[in-house]
Amino acid sequence: MKEITMETKVSELLNDYPGMKETLIAINPKFKKLNNPVLRRTLAKVASVKQAAIVGGMDPLELLNRLRESIGQPPVDAAGEMLKAEEAQEKPAWVAGEPQATLDANALLDAQKNPLAEANLALRKIGEGEFIALRSDFKPEPLIEEFKKAGREVYCEQKGENEFVTYVRKQGE
Repeated sequence: MKEITMETKVSELLNDYPGMKETLIAINPKFKKLNNPVLRRTLAKVASVKQAAIVGGMDPLELLNRLRESIGQPPVDAAGEMLKAEEAQEKPAWVAGEPQATLDANALLDAQKNPLAEANLALRKIGEGEFIALRSDFKPEPLIEEFKKAGREVYCEQKGENEFVTYVRKQGE
């Protein structure tokens, strides 16, 4: 079974997976156009999953993961990497008590401030082993990667549909 990616052509999905046309239509009624044999023979051969999502007015990652789920493949993140079980790990012991500082990434962005720079400033002001919290309405994946590159311990927790808290621990510098 081939892995479904953003570049997988719609025609490959239809040819490789029985019932995929019905799955696509169930995901997004705009895909009913796949019932047209001319469209299936022409556009479906050149349109990728990503392009189909855009045409259907969907987030490409959402479509990709729903298609992957429909055939038993694990979901992937924006970089196309499989979401690892470790990302669903239990909260680490160091994330206990109150953070030394709590930042609101959305408010910082609205104020034209850089959440990464503000978080690093807050980290400089706290003691070794202490941590800060960064609240946002999205998983701040680029910030998480930057913190990890800088050797910080990071744990991100989804609290609600649009609520994430990212904990960043200061370690010996």
